[in-house]
Parts: sequence; C-alpha cells; structure tokens
Amino acid sequence: MTRAELKKVLVVEKILDGQMTNAEGAEVLGMSVRQVIRLKKKYVTEGGAQALAHRNRGRKPKHALLEETKQQVVNLYNTKYYGSNNCHFAELLEERESLQLSTSSIRRILLEKSIKQVKQRRRRKAHQPRQRKPQAGMLWQIDATPYAWLEDRAPVFTLHAAIDDATGTVVGAVFRPTECREGYTLVMMQGIRKYGVPLGLYSDRHTIFRSPNEKLTVEQELAGETKPLSNFGKAMAELRIEHIKAITPQAKGRVERLWRTFQDRLVIELRLLGVKTIEEANAALPELLEKHNRKFAVQPKDAESAYIPLDPAMNLNHVFTIREYRKLGPGNTLSYKGTVYTLAKPANLRLGTKELVEVRETLDGEVLLWYQGEALVLKATEKPKRMATPTKKASSAHPRKPAASHPWRKAWNPKQFQNSTNSTTIQAT
Repeated sequence: MTRAELKKVLVVEKILDGQMTNAEGAEVLGMSVRQVIRLKKKYVTEGGAQALAHRNRGRKPKHALLEETKQQVVNLYNTKYYGSNNCHFAELLEERESLQLSTSSIRRILLEKSIKQVKQRRRRKAHQPRQRKPQAGMLWQIDATPYAWLEDRAPVFTLHAAIDDATGTVVGAVFRPTECREGYTLVMMQGIRKYGVPLGLYSDRHTIFRSPNEKLTVEQELAGETKPLSNFGKAMAELRIEHIKAITPQAKGRVERLWRTFQDRLVIELRLLGVKTIEEANAALPELLEKHNRKFAVQPKDAESAYIPLDPAMNLNHVFTIREYRKLGPGNTLSYKGTVYTLAKPANLRLGTKELVEVRETLDGEVLLWYQGEALVLKATEKPKRMATPTKKASSAHPRKPAASHPWRKAWNPKQFQNSTNSTTIQAT
C-alpha cells in the first residue's frame, strides 16, 4: 500500500475506535465527511485495510500495449527506421505501417530495450530570437550545406535551399555536387516561379553572392555600374530584390536550423525511398518538400502576401546568367571563351565596330548578346583565316674561304704596322 492509503487506514481505525470524529478525520485527510463515511463502510464490510487499497493494483490496464506490438516497434526501428527520432518514428509508423502510437509510448518502448537517441534535444538559447517577418515574401534566407544525404550509398554532396522567414516554408531546394552558383540559381528560380519575387534575400558572404573585386573595371565604369556585383548579385539587382549579406551564421538562424531538421529527417526519407544517386534524390525532393511544409510551415501574422508577381515578359533564364563585356569586331563578331560568335539571325541594329556590349551565358550554355534589354541569340562561327602568300626560300650560302694571299693569312709584323703608321702621319703633315 502507498503512504496515502496507509494514512487513510490509520485515520479510519481511529474513528472506529472513537479517538477521532468524522469531521476531524475528513480534515486530516483533506476529504469531505461523506467520503470519510464511505471509507468507514468499505473498511467494515469488505475486510479491513486491504479494502482501501486501489483495486487496479496488480492488474494490467485494458489500454496497455501488447508485448507483440512492442516487439514489432523495436524490430522496425532496428531494421528499417534506425536513426529516426521518436516524433519522426511515430509519424512513419502511422504513415507506412498503419500503427498509431504516441511519441511518449515510442520513447518508453525504446528505453525499455535500452535504445536511446544519439542526437540530443536542442537546448534553449539564452538570447532572444529575432521575430519573424509579418508577411510571406518579405524575406528569404538561402544557404547550402554538404552532408552524407544518402549515407554510404553515394558520396557527400550539397543541398541548396531557401526558406521564407515569415512562414518557414521551404520555397526551393536542389542537390548539387558542391556549393555553386548554379545550385543557388535553381533554388531561386523554383521559388520565384512558384510563389513570386520576394522583397529581400538573406545570405552569407560567399563570393557567389558578392564580388571579390572591390574596384570596378574599365568596362564596368563605361557601362555605368557604380557598385561591384557578382553575377548572382546582378540578377538580384535586376529583379529588385534587396540582398543582405550576413556576417555570422546566427544572423540567418532560420535556414541554419532547417539543416538540422533535414539532416535528421531527410536522410531517413531518402533511405526509405531507396534513393542511391544524386539524380534520384533531386527527383524525390519536390514531394519531400511538400511533406515538410505541411508539417512545419506556419501561418504569417499578416495574411496579405508581400510577393511581387513575376513579369511575364521577364525570362529568368536570361536573368540568372554569367555576364561579361566584350568589344564587337568586324561583322558583328565577338570573342568569348576562345570562340568567335556572331548573330544567329540578322537584326536591324546599328552596332559599330569596337562597341562595348554585354554577353550573357545561361545555365544551359547558351550565349546571348544583351542589347537594350533584348536578348539576341549568338552562334559560334569560325575565325576567318588569312591567305598564306608563297614565300621564296633562300638557298644556303656557299662556304667562303679567304685566298692564300689574303692579309688574314699573313703573320703579324709589328714593325710593318709601325712603318705604315709613320708613313700615314707624314702624308698627313
């Protein structure tokens, strides 16, 4: 019996012996007088102190889990869902095994078998977190992280992703072998085409986002640029997205915390789908993002969206490009990466020789001439070859030997040299 039950027995026995009244006993036990009377009746009619013990003690609850169910949960975790946290494991059991259990039950079953989570729970930070933006589309956070997303089934590769600050919605993501401009470009294009153009973008200070050259080149000055921008930064400026570059990872904490969630859940999901290559991972990623957003996305404070609809006349493939400047040569030709290009189709443009023009290269490798807001397709052409004029080859000269009477063959005579010098001096006088 528990201490509380022993106390009830002691008080009831004193009341029956006449040492206490019902009211005094009720005050000691913190019960009403009517409840004390019921305890006395139960004590007398049902066999003494044992009647006051809880009736369910020693009996198995009706809602208790069967041992077969517990063993099934343990076997599934060890063979199929290993590495998942308790909450994710409960979701997977309901989704894939039609087994509905609470997170606390999962945790209790695994602890009984000495199975503990390797990953610790996230500790609360002492500093006050930054408040979310009130409207969706006011700010995106973008980043990339390398990880063994396919565990030992493939080499380590990098996941690029962007998250909306107001809602926590992952607006775009893509796997690439390494962190690169192409990965960030694909993420931005996914998000803009699906949701619209955001007002701001938060990133780190990688050279993909900022120009390593602080000074403008002569071509950039002639083009009227006032601020050195990377190719990605030029695309942001063209879309009129305010680009903020964070100094510390904590400044863009929302996307940093996203990596912890993805590394905890996405690895398990990709394993269950049997993904073995980066191409298969990219094919499965859209559905996994939808599942993630349904689970973790929240409603913004302000229901009105801040997204700006994309102009139908704007081609994102022509915005997210590599941009360089070149001087036109004769016949509207230019040289780019060792290849000579010219206009693929005739255009009614007056382009002068040595005129400075902008060349853009898309993700697909298409080279464009950007002129007055219009993309002109270029095609590779051969560089004109100069006609080689035949030249007369000189014959080798015959060996020349001095004659036997040549002065070079005579021996050196200092007296003769002195006499010739004296005679020359006399003639001069």
